[in-house]
Amino acid sequence: MYLAEEAAAEVSRVQAFDFIMLAFTIVIAIGVFRLLKAPQKNIFAIGFGIVSLAVFLFIDVLMIMYWMGSDITFSN
Repeated sequence: MYLAEEAAAEVSRVQAFDFIMLAFTIVIAIGVFRLLKAPQKNIFAIGFGIVSLAVFLFIDVLMIMYWMGSDITFSN
């Protein structure tokens, strides 16, 4: 019974919102790529897109580390 409870806890690490976060990251990456390829550059939009992409990539890395079972703690 203990193994079944532990397996259920491991499976529940992945939430539906995680896939939405990954989809937003892909959409932001496509947007930044298209902004960089555009003939007329909008510097503000490129900067905002790069910062947004960096934040989402950082969150995705933390999320995937959590899926893999590593304990993420930011305390001393």
